[in-house]
Amino acid sequence: MQSVGIYEAKSRFSALIELVEQGEEVRITRHGKEVVRMLPVRRRPVITDEQIARELGQIDALHASIRPAAGAPRSDSLRRTGRTTA
Repeated sequence: MQSVGIYEAKSRFSALIELVEQGEEVRITRHGKEVVRMLPVRRRPVITDEQIARELGQIDALHASIRPAAGAPRSDSLRRTGRTTA
């Protein structure tokens, strides 16, 4: 990680971008306080399509396994509870 002031960052911007492209984190400060953090962009997705499909399948399986408790009101009746027609 490299930390530079705004003036130095302005004069070395291209070099700092090259550092970030190589995986380095660069922080830019103003009066000693961090105001900008430059990080490399991830080239690969964080999660793959296969992982998404697997997670959605697990969610579907969970939904299918959940049964309402005996005597519990149905969700559509809960929506109507308290509503009156004029």
